[in-house]
Amino acid sequence: MKLVRYILLIALTSLLVWGVVWAHGKAENQVCKKVDIEIVNATAKPFVTPQGIMEDLKHAHVKLEGLPMWQINSDKVERLLSASPYLESVDCIKGQDGHFVIRARQLVPVMRVMDGDESYYVNREGKRMNAVGNYYCDVPVVNGHFTRAYGPERLVPLLDYVQHDPTLNSIVTMIDYRSPSCIYIVPCFVGQIIDFGSVANYENKFKKLLLFYQKVMPARGWNTYDTISVKWLHQVVATRRVKNVEPTMVADPDDDEIAPDATTITVTDDQRAVVRDEGTTHATPVKESAKHEANKAPAESKKPEAESKKKDNNNKQPEAKKPDKKSTGKKTSDKKDSSRKDTGKKDSSKKSSDSKKSSKKPGESKKKDDNSKKKK
Repeated sequence: MKLVRYILLIALTSLLVWGVVWAHGKAENQVCKKVDIEIVNATAKPFVTPQGIMEDLKHAHVKLEGLPMWQINSDKVERLLSASPYLESVDCIKGQDGHFVIRARQLVPVMRVMDGDESYYVNREGKRMNAVGNYYCDVPVVNGHFTRAYGPERLVPLLDYVQHDPTLNSIVTMIDYRSPSCIYIVPCFVGQIIDFGSVANYENKFKKLLLFYQKVMPARGWNTYDTISVKWLHQVVATRRVKNVEPTMVADPDDDEIAPDATTITVTDDQRAVVRDEGTTHATPVKESAKHEANKAPAESKKPEAESKKKDNNNKQPEAKKPDKKSTGKKTSDKKDSSRKDTGKKDSSKKSSDSKKSSKKPGESKKKDDNSKKKK
């Protein structure tokens, strides 16, 4: 019985080995008919597509379709695609029926670094991807310049702690990196900055910061301090504000002016000018900016002339006029003539009144005398 068991075990083992060799030989003799590319972590707005991966392979002069499977080096393809800044990892599998499967995982950014004029995304391993205009990811923003000795991935634990705490996630808006021992946090409160120090012992530092916001700030006022330092052990040092914080202006969307549509813009006759081209004339619109500059030039040239005239008039002092003898003589003679005329008029009026009195009839005077006697 034991001998039979041994014989069966040897037969099954040899059959298994033969099957593996046969399958391997058959797979090696197969020709690659199709390349299947799968993006493992494709999002709603992916920045890595199967077409993009195929273009990268073409640029690297790597041809897969039509080649025998034994001539395709899957490790080389993996290394080539993994060097792309947009991919985190790549797995290549030789499948059945002549299918070559590529499973790629696109880069998952955890922060965006603003280094002067440059901007790039960083994943957890520190792999960098240049920020492009057709892709945007809502991740924490870090401002600063990193080196190989101290890369941006050193801040990943600090960012993870902030994102997992709802209160800190609503307070922290940006991180300003200046050196490994000089890190600042910009909160959402206007006119404040947090001196965080280094990344070491970040959990205790954030607890002290939250306790300061809960106990001290409501009692002293939110605009009392401008710098809060939590880098010292077992204490929080706050610096009083020197200048008052200017109130923030909230823009009203209803006040925004809507630019006119190109189809609704009309050109008046005043905005047109006649242009002559080879004997033909046609009207063309004149730009308002050019018209404004043309009107502005003579006005500006007149201003200095008017200002110079004003200065000359101010500098000249009015001279006292000397009295003219002829004019004074004329004035006195005129006054004498007018006085003589007035006296002549008065004398003539008196004479006319006396003549009227004398011209009365003698009978009327006698009647008045008789009437006065009767009354007596």
